[in-house]
Amino acid sequence: MVRLETRPPNIEGKGAVRQRQLVINALRMRPDRIIVGEVRGEEALDMLQAMNTGHDGSLTTVHANSARDALYRLDTMVAMANLNIPEKAIRQQIASAVNLVVHMNRMADGTRKVTSITEITGMEGEIISMQDIFLFERAGLNKDGRSWAVSRNGHPAQVQRSAGSRRIQLPMEMFDHMHAIV
Repeated sequence: MVRLETRPPNIEGKGAVRQRQLVINALRMRPDRIIVGEVRGEEALDMLQAMNTGHDGSLTTVHANSARDALYRLDTMVAMANLNIPEKAIRQQIASAVNLVVHMNRMADGTRKVTSITEITGMEGEIISMQDIFLFERAGLNKDGRSWAVSRNGHPAQVQRSAGSRRIQLPMEMFDHMHAIV
């Protein structure tokens, strides 16, 4: 494991190490996985390209209001690289690189909960198609004043195929039931 960190410029405006440089240098190290703490700008393009070059299991975080908004933000951040890449090509890169979007929210009681797990199923025209696997539907508060919910699961075709290709067996019944969560 190698940990790389950004650095702001010194008082003379020199010596900065930008996240984009770190992603590029990480690729030169022939990693099995690349984990970027948070993507906020043009380094999103390098992260997507890394994910599309055989670095399965790589991950990053993005601040967004929903799973769909996370993809819109990635699209916008890639455009910040100013390489004049067509929008459809950017979206195809995202759809190819990203398998799952795990979205978290802060609840009214102050706790953070995973509110959705959404799989990327490909492209439909110029739109990235998505399918919810898990949704946190707030049902109320428990006796301690904490949120509780019922989760709804879909049928994750892409996830099943991906897991199967890696010899991981996911029981289908895990996608068929409603579950109470406290």
